[in-house]
Amino acid sequence: MGAIKQVIVVRKDLGMGTGKIAAQVGHACVLGAEHVRKSNREWFDQWERYGQEKVVLKVSSLSELDKVKKDAIYHNLPWSEVTDAGHTQIEPGTITCISIGPAPEDMIDKVTRDLKLL
Repeated sequence: MGAIKQVIVVRKDLGMGTGKIAAQVGHACVLGAEHVRKSNREWFDQWERYGQEKVVLKVSSLSELDKVKKDAIYHNLPWSEVTDAGHTQIEPGTITCISIGPAPEDMIDKVTRDLKLL
């Protein structure tokens, strides 16, 4: 098995501040890691053992985020979605980001290779 990583894909169209984005990414990391810890312990253990690599990428709309999520599902990748509670900058129920993985890097790259770094 190759390298394992986790990718977080963030919507940039919401106008979230830096701190808000950081909090949403944190939520995505925890949700995704917990999901994989329960569903694919081998991937989780390797990811945890070798540094917990995370990459944060961006999309410019909900429709782009949905496309990435559908591609992850098509490629049988674990994913988690962050929906904001609406206490600060954005409306309750707004989807802010998704996590993909932790999973093998080559599998994730099939879905995210064309996205830009946040």
